[in-house]
This record gives sequence, structure tokens and C-alpha cells, in this order.
Amino acid sequence: MSTSLLDKIEKAQAQLASQGLLRRRHAISASLPSDGALSFTLEGKHYLNFSSNDYLGLSRSSQLIDAMCDGAKRYGAGSGSSPLVTGYSEAHLALEQRLCKITGHQAALLFCSGFSANTALMKTLFDSSDTVMADKLMHASVIDGLRDSQAQLKRFLHNDIASAERIMKLRVPTALVTESIFSMDGDIAPLSSLSRLCKQNNVCLIVDDAHGFGVQMPPLVDAKIADIQVVTFGKALGCQGAAILASQQVIDFLVANAREYIYSTAISPVNASVALAAVDLIDTDSSLARRLSDNIGYFRLQCERVDIKLTDSCTAIQPLVLGDVDTTLLVADKLKQLGLWVGAIRPPTVPKGSARLRMTITAMHTRDDIDRLVDGLSTSLG
Repeated sequence: MSTSLLDKIEKAQAQLASQGLLRRRHAISASLPSDGALSFTLEGKHYLNFSSNDYLGLSRSSQLIDAMCDGAKRYGAGSGSSPLVTGYSEAHLALEQRLCKITGHQAALLFCSGFSANTALMKTLFDSSDTVMADKLMHASVIDGLRDSQAQLKRFLHNDIASAERIMKLRVPTALVTESIFSMDGDIAPLSSLSRLCKQNNVCLIVDDAHGFGVQMPPLVDAKIADIQVVTFGKALGCQGAAILASQQVIDFLVANAREYIYSTAISPVNASVALAAVDLIDTDSSLARRLSDNIGYFRLQCERVDIKLTDSCTAIQPLVLGDVDTTLLVADKLKQLGLWVGAIRPPTVPKGSARLRMTITAMHTRDDIDRLVDGLSTSLG
């Protein structure tokens, strides 16, 4: 390999390391204690996991595991080809139809990940003739897709309707894009107000519902709110994949033009079967969503009791903004020493000066688990 390229890589990595921003992988061994808490083992040490997006604990659900086994026996392990060749099966169709029934959209299109769904949607729908408005804290997948599309991007202040209105008065965009629940702040977009604003100005509203879909029923977003909705299966549904939900006209256009869809091997029928089982489960059993809501309320109450100042989030995503990168890493390391794993989120994932602990509460955590986390935070921050 080119020496100049290796030198470039080495310098870039060294700079990230010096700033506390170098990212590394950890190969964990999952475990399932008798109390059902989300946990794992790394290098022989056991950790309670407060960084997972598996909000309802469905990744370990017996119903989903059974659906995976049955799907593999019926369809095999993989799809074998692109959806437009022979990779699209009745398992995919059944999932798409079920998603449409829940949300009210006419049609759906499956992708292997939320990132690929968002980037494909942005760069297929828009081009240099379009102006697209997006929330200031919009996910990187949307921003990357819009950059590839060469559309003119206008960003409004986070969750600020007045800011969106000011920009829209200057130039009415083709579309406005927001998230339902923002992945790093855990706050909820003013969806009804944004929907009214877009309808008044004949603007397409696109909602990335990655962290919202499945956490409550009825869903936060549906066809009455959003013209186009992106849902992912790797968060509350506990499995893998994503879908774009929209009108039949939009989906037909994406099928014919979205390169990520046309030239990628389709999501496996097994994964589609598992996602379908997850959707059926959340639609028929609200107990997990209620348990999640109770756990969130309990965690916030216990933090308030010991004067831990969280952001104003009522969702499973509970950030504690510390600001400084080194401080954030130090506190996260102290928590790890106590057997508590939380996300240490640093720039560029969040703006400079807003490094934070990103804690996720799940339906599977017990009160004892949450007490351990709060005690650990109190000790580590002191």
C-alpha cells in the first residue's frame, strides 16, 4: 500500500486519539441473567448495559427467536439477490403490508439499514433544482444523502417552529426533514406543528422515525403526520433492517431509481419474518411500552432525588451533558469500573462543547438496575 496513504491514516488517527475522539470496537459476549436485565461480558468483566437502543428488549424475545428459526427453515439464510432479480419474497411483502396497515401509508420499501434508507431516499428524490429544509440536529445519514443529491440545504434551529417558518417564508422548499425522537438528545420534534406548516405551504414532510417507531402504540408518526416516514427495525423492534413508507407513487419511483435498492442484495426473508413478528408483538401487547415508560419515570425521579441534572427528555434516551470530552470519558470509565456501561458521546456526533453520557433506559431494566446506575452516577460525578 502507498506509504503516503498510510502516513495520512496514521496522522489522522493520532490526531483523533489526542482529542479523545478515536473510536474503537469492542467484541462483547452477550449474557442473559435470570432477572432479564440487558447485560454483556467484555474481557471477563460483567456490565449492565445502559447504552443499547433495544428499548423494549425484543432482541432476546422468545417470539422473535422462534420467528427467526421458523423463517430460516422456510426461506433459508439469505435472499440471494437484489429485490429486482429474485430477492423479493412473500416475507418482504407481508412485512411491508403490515407496516402500511399500522401507519396508514400506501406502500413500503425495505432496506438493510436505516442509514442506507435515508441516504437512498434523499439522493433519489432530490437534485440540484431542489431546496430541502432540515432540523439542525438531523442525523448524519440524511445530511450525507442531501449532500450527494446536490440539493440546496437549509437548516432550521432545533425543534424551532418559528425558525422553520422564517426560512420557509424566504423560499418555499421541496421538503422539510426532521426526526421524531432525536437520537442524541432524546427530545421529540413538534410533529403536529411541522405537519401543519408543511401542509399550509404544500411542502413534503419527511420524518426519520428511527427512535420513535415501536416505543408506543399508536405510533408517534403516521400517514396523517408525514408524507414520507422512515422506520428502522434495529431499535425498539430489536432486529435488523429499515423501511421507507410513503405513497405508492413515491415507492414506485424509488424502486425504479434508488441505486442502493436496485444494486444491493435484499434484506433476508428471515430478517423480514423477525421484523414482522416484532411489529405484531408491539401492536398487540402494550405491556412492554408501559414498562418502559415506568422505568423512564423512575430513573428521572431517582436522578432528581440526588441532584443529577438530566436534559428535558421523556424518552428512553436520557442524556447527561458534561460538555468537556475528557470529563465525559473519565466519568464513563468510572462507571465501567462499577460494571455500568453507558455511551460517551463526543463530537462530531454532537456539537463541540456538548459531550455527554447517553444513557438508554429499557423495558427490561429492573428497579435495582436503575438504582445501581443512579448510585454509580452519583459516585462518579462527585
